[in-house]
Parts: sequence; C-alpha cells; structure tokens
Amino acid sequence: MEIRDVSKNDFTSVPRLIKSLEATGFQATELSRAIEVAREMRKDKDCFRILAFTSNLVAAGTRGIVAELIRQGYADLVITAGGAIDHDVIKCFSPYGLGSFREDDEALRGKGINRLGNILVRDSHYALFEKFVRKVLDSEGKKGRNHFSPATLTAALSSALPPDRNSFLVAARERGVSVYSPAIIDSSLGLQLYFYKQDHPHLVLDQTGDFNSLATSILSAKRTGALVVGGGSSKHFTLGLNLLRGGLDYGVYLTTASEYDGSLSGALPKEAKSWGKIKGKAKTALVYGDATLTLPLLAAGLLEK
Repeated sequence: MEIRDVSKNDFTSVPRLIKSLEATGFQATELSRAIEVAREMRKDKDCFRILAFTSNLVAAGTRGIVAELIRQGYADLVITAGGAIDHDVIKCFSPYGLGSFREDDEALRGKGINRLGNILVRDSHYALFEKFVRKVLDSEGKKGRNHFSPATLTAALSSALPPDRNSFLVAARERGVSVYSPAIIDSSLGLQLYFYKQDHPHLVLDQTGDFNSLATSILSAKRTGALVVGGGSSKHFTLGLNLLRGGLDYGVYLTTASEYDGSLSGALPKEAKSWGKIKGKAKTALVYGDATLTLPLLAAGLLEK
C-alpha cells in the first residue's frame, strides 16, 4: 500500500477523512484497519458480538457513542465496569460539569466537587444515585425479588431509567442486550448495595449467577468478536469467556496501555493468542490513543450512511 503525503488526503468531510486514514500511516492506518475489522464483524450474521469498555468513557461525552453502537447492532452483549453503571444512571438525570486538568483540587474538595480528569462530578450526583438505587431495590423487594446477579441487577436499574438517547443502559434495554459487570461491587453501586444490605439482610448479589447464560451464549456461537475499549476487568472478562471456546474470531482493541509491564490492559492481541483467548487466524486490530478521540472516529467510520 502506498503511503501518501498527508497534504494529498481529503479532510473536507467525515467520510473523506475516514477514507484518508488508510494510507496516512502510523495510528491512522491502524484505525482504518479497526474500522474494517469491526465492519466485517457486524456483517457476519453468525458472529456473537461483545462490546467491552471502561467507566471513564461513560463519564465523558463518549457515552452517547457507546449507546449508538449498541443501538446499531454492534453488541449482542455488553461487558463493562461497575462505575459505568454509576455514571450512566446519574447522567440520565443530571449532567456532569467540564473543568480542566489544572483545577485547584483542594478548593474543589471544599465545594463538594470531584475531578475525573477534566470532568467535574458533584457529591450531590452521588446522593441522587443513592436515592435512585434504594428506590429500585425497594420496588424490587416488594415484588419478592431480593436475589440478583450483576446482569439482573443492571436490568432492574435500567428498567427504571427515563428515555435518554445517550444512555447505554437505555439503549441496551431497548435492544434486549444484557449488560454484565464482573467487578460490579468496585463502584458506587457496590457501596450502595452494602449500605442497603445493612437494613435488608435478605439482599443477595450472586457474582457467579450470570455464568450459565454467558457460557451458553459464547459456546453456542459459531463465531465471536469483540470491540474492547480500554482494559481492566471488562477486557479481562471478555477474553476469559472466549478462552472457553478457543478464542475470539474478531478482536478490535482501542487502548492507551503498553505491554512492557505485563498487564492485561496492555497485552496485545497476539499475546492473547498464546492463551487461546484469540484464535490464531482471527482478524484483529490494535489502535493506540485516547478513546475520546479514537472511538468517535471509529464510530464515524462504522455508522456513516
């Protein structure tokens, strides 16, 4: 493939920009490859598609892009961290603020404001979240439902949310897509479950309760594919599930993590092949960069008419 001078590329519209990525070089070309693999994964009618992502994407404005990918059929299953559920629920009722990376953090603490990069989250947002969770759990308890798995708990929370085009939980609800969170208690939601259980000891969260349906979905699929944004528990759980069937057939990673420290977050697709988490002949792509930049470009390429 010819590497063109960037001055010869056409950036006058989003479709032309996406087309120009292929022969630009560096991460632009890798992003073009990621779009190609994700498109093929979507077109494969026998492929069971997993969308895995970290919590910070939901705190950021990329929340709406995740929702649209679900809505457009890029996910038969969502795997995410517990914090993503926190942020999505809260933002269905109240937006976050935008600050800077150079805020006076001690001053913010005095004002009851928490900083997530350059995004500002008020203590009052979490008070709102606590009331919402308690209301849902009270309602479920009146129906005799006190035993939850991460997926059934997420479904209960989703069912109580108002319409919101930018909510990934609402999009998953509308599409009938299950949302799994393997580390769900590592979140504000987990803390609220602990508090609630003090007065309602019959509340049970069965962390392994989703494994039967998960295994059935993965093992019965002819092929599986995953779009993995970020690392952590979402990525690890996605790959671990697919180890049971000999690996993914498609894999697209968007990441900022490096492999030098041996972390799962930084592990490359080719390393996953050594574990059987990705098949040897699988179609893969790896893009380095902040997902608030790479995910919108990927989505633009996937969702263009």
